[in-house]
Amino acid sequence: MGVESISVNLSRQTHTCSICHSPQKKNGKTPAGTQRWRCKNCDASTTYKRPDTTARNQLTAHVGWLMSKQSQTEYATTSARSFRRHTAWCWNVHPHLTHTGEVFDEIQVDGIYLKPGWCLLIAIANKHVIGWQWCDHEKSVAWTELLRHFPEPKVVVTDGGSGLMKALKTLWPAVKIQRCLVHIQRNIRTYLSLKPKTRAGRSLRGLSLKLTGITTLEQAQEWLVLVNNWHTEYKDYINEKTYATDWVGERPAGIKSNRTWWYTHTRVRSAYETLRIVIRREHLFTYLDPDLEKAGINATTNMIEGAINSGIRRTLRDHRGMPTEHRRTAAEWFCWTHAEPAGRPSLGSLVRPEHYAPQARAEVVQEVEEQIGPELYGTAAIAEEGLYARQGWGGRSR
Repeated sequence: MGVESISVNLSRQTHTCSICHSPQKKNGKTPAGTQRWRCKNCDASTTYKRPDTTARNQLTAHVGWLMSKQSQTEYATTSARSFRRHTAWCWNVHPHLTHTGEVFDEIQVDGIYLKPGWCLLIAIANKHVIGWQWCDHEKSVAWTELLRHFPEPKVVVTDGGSGLMKALKTLWPAVKIQRCLVHIQRNIRTYLSLKPKTRAGRSLRGLSLKLTGITTLEQAQEWLVLVNNWHTEYKDYINEKTYATDWVGERPAGIKSNRTWWYTHTRVRSAYETLRIVIRREHLFTYLDPDLEKAGINATTNMIEGAINSGIRRTLRDHRGMPTEHRRTAAEWFCWTHAEPAGRPSLGSLVRPEHYAPQARAEVVQEVEEQIGPELYGTAAIAEEGLYARQGWGGRSR
């Protein structure tokens, strides 16, 4: 059945006779399995098409294929061409979630960049997606639009993406924040590398690796003492300065030409500042708060990165070659399928008549300027050039 031949009628079937308008009753099924109806008055028999059921089945097949690793040839019960023709309209359907108003103990948020200029912000709770928002990059306006649909939770677990702190300060000023410990370790590794060359770098790198092994408040206090001792020992080291008048050769990367001085050990200092800021804001050991012990707060965003973000990337990799809009829709369907069933509308309720017959683009009529005077160069076949339709056996060889 072609997409153009389908007319969607999502209203309830009345099952009245088209001849005498009397009620009908079920009367077995056709050899194809379609329900047959018979009029109680005139005894006329008929069947009814259910475009709403057809739409739901086609959309179910479309989403099932997107969530699988199979190609259209492997997944379709018919040919891949028929599958594409029947489900072409499904790309017009964009899923959404119903916000239940449930108050969560913990909400994890993260952003995934699928293409330059396209970022998908995702929020999960209880291992399920509760919302998503498209944007160009992680900014406070986009975070606000995503989080404004939910009541204030007890804790927000984040990797420290840009713009989020401003949005949280506006929406949920009293919420507690837990920074992902794994991301902090990654940030430290970015500054110091896997094998730092300086003694101060190796010592600070070792302290960062101990973060994910802290499970009690006593261990956290001991770790904070170690960080303070490190700063006491290497305070003068990270505060050393290099002046432009004493520097020979090209400036280090990232140092502007108008700077008259810069910190000599910039990378070690930046790694320490990463720890100092989260410690000062008390975003490091929120998961150990005794008041939140029953909530079971996570210390990392591995749940959202390992289950949702990696799953989206895997889906796009399995069906690589899709245009940008289809890639966006596929990411939305992945989030929809990983949401709580209570907040997930049924597939049939997502279908609208305009999805089947989207408004066609207006055809551009190109005006051709009429030529004045005789034609100079023509494109018609003429006999003088031997280009004309020949008939009979003239000029042919046996």
